[in-house]
Amino acid sequence: MSQDQKPTSRRTVLIGAAALGGLPLLAAAGVAHAAGTLPKANAKYQDHPNAGKHCAVCNYFLPGAKPTAVGQCKVVAGPISPNGWCTMFAPKA
Repeated sequence: MSQDQKPTSRRTVLIGAAALGGLPLLAAAGVAHAAGTLPKANAKYQDHPNAGKHCAVCNYFLPGAKPTAVGQCKVVAGPISPNGWCTMFAPKA
């Protein structure tokens, strides 16, 4: 070590290790949601609206060929009804 470098503190090393330890969990969660692999049961998906909220106006919904056609979701796996709803609902801005 040269005279210009300061030694790394134990606290800095521990904080860095803790931050790196959590990265795989965050990355895995992000991949699961981006790929639309969350099971319908985990999202509590239902084929009908909930208090006026429905998939057709959700930010994650990818519509089918026609407005009434079944589409897909960026988060939830499987075919998604435009009239459905789940706990991941996020209204379009």
